[in-house]
Amino acid sequence: MTMQKRKLGADGPEVTGIGYGAMSFSDFYGKTTEDAAHEMLDMLREQGVDHIDTANVYGLGRSEQWIGSYLAKNPNARAEFKIATKAAITRDSDGNRMLSNDPAHLAEEIDKSLARMGIEQIDLFYVHRRDKRFEIEEVTETLAGFVKSGKIARFGFSEIAPSSLRRAHAVHPVAAVQSEYSLQTRSPELGLVQTCAELGVTLVAFSPVGRSLLTDAPVSFETASQLAFMSNNPRFVQPNFDANIKATDRLRKLAKEMGEPAAALATGWLLAKGDHILPIPGSRSLKHFQECLRGAELQLSASDLTAIEAALPIGWAHGDRYDEVQWIGPERYG
Repeated sequence: MTMQKRKLGADGPEVTGIGYGAMSFSDFYGKTTEDAAHEMLDMLREQGVDHIDTANVYGLGRSEQWIGSYLAKNPNARAEFKIATKAAITRDSDGNRMLSNDPAHLAEEIDKSLARMGIEQIDLFYVHRRDKRFEIEEVTETLAGFVKSGKIARFGFSEIAPSSLRRAHAVHPVAAVQSEYSLQTRSPELGLVQTCAELGVTLVAFSPVGRSLLTDAPVSFETASQLAFMSNNPRFVQPNFDANIKATDRLRKLAKEMGEPAAALATGWLLAKGDHILPIPGSRSLKHFQECLRGAELQLSASDLTAIEAALPIGWAHGDRYDEVQWIGPERYG
């Protein structure tokens, strides 16, 4: 397939308009295997998908390890992928979750990520969550130092506010900001979408199909109840879960009428929201990920977009996107 391209930052390389979220190489959404991960990477190459997003905490390093083992078996694949990873979520000496933007911690985690993946440079490195002990200007200077050293090619931040992005970008160009953005989560439209466009920053949209709710095969309540994240997430607990399934049935109905997968409408809608927006769906299923990729082939008309937003207007979702613990780290704004 010939997929539209998006830039990773104002002066960055072009990558495919839809990337792959390799959180699915952990057990976050259910059990998976190294062989299955390698099969997915094979398919990404076959389809021409060249942007992979991972993090040091996905599977406690396992996602990076499996990318590394794939690259070891397929050395030519390194040149075909632009790999993004993240750090900053860690644990203290008592095992409690904490955030660290300490320069020494970030440097150590970058080295570990490079080793796990067997690569010499990270194409895009994110600070996964902001640590309020450090001003964002200071953190940006640290990241600029990693670029100068050659360990990373460019950097970004995950889940920051537009005001923080402006402060960071004033110190050094920020290539990308990663944020949850979808028909289900519209909060980035309260300034982040606009600020990224103004500054030439790529907005990498994670969970673009609403953790399966915006697909033809949403996760069952029984399955969600057995997964650590979803079992506590407000949108996947009752009565919100049933209400959200009922609401998203409207998108599935529309997709069927249009002869397209629901996931394709979700990713296609995102791509139409701005040339700087880059969705990164993740899936353990080759078929389901191909449905997400279909969105990059759609030519959605103004009436199509109106119909999609009429099916799922702003504010339709029942429940917040995070619970109180999950909200530790992301910056709220608007």
